[in-house]
Amino acid sequence: MNRKELRKKIFQMLKDHFRLIIYNDSTIQTVWSIKLTPIKVLTLGSLGAILLILFTTVIIAYTPLRENIPGYPSAKVRQQILRNYILVDSLENEIKTRDNYLMKIKTLFQGEVPAEEFMGADTSLKVAQAKFRSFNADSIFEDKLLEEKNYLSIQQNPKRLPSIANIHFFTPLRGLITNKFNPKTDHLAVDIVGKENARISNILDGTVIFAGWTMDTGYSIFIQHESNIISVYKHNAELLKAVGDKVKSGDVIAIMGNSGELTTGPHLHFELWHNGTALDPETYIDF
Repeated sequence: MNRKELRKKIFQMLKDHFRLIIYNDSTIQTVWSIKLTPIKVLTLGSLGAILLILFTTVIIAYTPLRENIPGYPSAKVRQQILRNYILVDSLENEIKTRDNYLMKIKTLFQGEVPAEEFMGADTSLKVAQAKFRSFNADSIFEDKLLEEKNYLSIQQNPKRLPSIANIHFFTPLRGLITNKFNPKTDHLAVDIVGKENARISNILDGTVIFAGWTMDTGYSIFIQHESNIISVYKHNAELLKAVGDKVKSGDVIAIMGNSGELTTGPHLHFELWHNGTALDPETYIDF
């Protein structure tokens, strides 16, 4: 049989008519019958499969039955996912705001001006519109000199400042003071030598505003406390807190070390500041 005859025979089979008959088994009577052809059977079968697929898709997409499908999240889970997404987005914004705030504080401590100060400036102002106010430079110099004299007189006075006299400070390190507070030599701190790998403690509840490495002072940590008090711990071997951490009085924040170029051996360089003025730590803390 050649190919032409085979195709003709298959085409003839598809055109042949068949009858589907349902009999009553008891009476042998015809209950229902239908005339079919192979082509009609294929067409009806394909149409039925398409309708079944469409019906199943509609049920899955628009009815609660889809939640019974394994791996498909329920309405409660989807709501929780959306809520978590919103919370994460809000948390990212809060972190960016906090990091920006801490970066500004760090920049100010380094004696620089935050970049945002320049970005917010209005450069469209013409020179002719600028107003200048005259001042006496000699008077400003005299005021500055008087301020420094008052500052030195305060430091030489062994009495405590009234605003922080009743505050109890935790001792950062028990040891021997090798270099005392001396504004005349620009040493606005006390250097304390303790045991090897001694722990450095926080003096008062506060927040870490700087924790990192500098070329001169090595591993250093700055903590902001209430009443505009800032404590500074320098030349550490290791820092145990990071920027933004909340610390309690007595918490261990670092390990005594010998880091940085401006150091003569393992010790703690401790500074105490109030309202931007350096204080003698020995006046307030027993080492």
